[in-house]
Amino acid sequence: MLILAATPMGDVGDASQRLRDALGTADIVAAEDTRRTKQLASSLGVVIAGRVVSFYDQVETARLPALVEAVGEGKTVLLVTDAGMPSVSDPGYRLVAACVEAGLPVTCLPGPSAVTTALALSGLPVERFCFDGFAPRKQGQRRTYFRTVLAEPRAIVFFEAPHRLVACLEDAVHVLGPDRRAAVCRELTKTYEEVRRGGLGELLEWARDGVRGEITVVLEGAVAVAEESEDLVADVETLVASGMRLKDACAQVAVDGVSKREVYEAVLAARKEQ
Repeated sequence: MLILAATPMGDVGDASQRLRDALGTADIVAAEDTRRTKQLASSLGVVIAGRVVSFYDQVETARLPALVEAVGEGKTVLLVTDAGMPSVSDPGYRLVAACVEAGLPVTCLPGPSAVTTALALSGLPVERFCFDGFAPRKQGQRRTYFRTVLAEPRAIVFFEAPHRLVACLEDAVHVLGPDRRAAVCRELTKTYEEVRRGGLGELLEWARDGVRGEITVVLEGAVAVAEESEDLVADVETLVASGMRLKDACAQVAVDGVSKREVYEAVLAARKEQ
């Protein structure tokens, strides 16, 4: 079968016994970085008996047929990435999909994940959340992205490169405002782990001094305070003024009990009265 396995984000003590066993017994270990995987095995005192093959973004598609064929022949293929869970902003989902399509068994060894670790440490309400991978690199796309979460009631988690963090927070402040609460989690589980919590404006000032390491950001979900469609008109007009289509803006700010059609009609009525 195909086995997806979560690997430590920093502290090798987070490796599960099941991961240790799988590294030592799999017929094939497909690794995002073969050197790092071999170093991990060495740190765990595990001898990899199977064949180790590279499986990173640029070769993922080319590797699929041979790996699927191996599983079909009854071999165990273990898929690991540099840190955390395969398929979560890392290679993996294409191989899973190919095995599922071929009717082959797939299982997972759970373990470390920057997403859930950051959520737990954020100090924010995270009963409901959405994960958005990496924030867009370009300013225009980033601001558009933040506009889409302006009224999102769920907590939002995303990754960011340290050299783009200041620009990212600047755009977040521009769109979401300086008071929207957030947490910036740095080097999770590692020696210099740090979690900074506060308003986006406060976090921006902190980040200007320079931030290193792997970054995970958690944004607090928007707090819905309006209950009537008329109360949502101002939010819709703000989104429209930022470039969003009216219907899309209505759909975004609609809340439980107030449909996007009701919001749309309220906006049209308010415009006629002006």
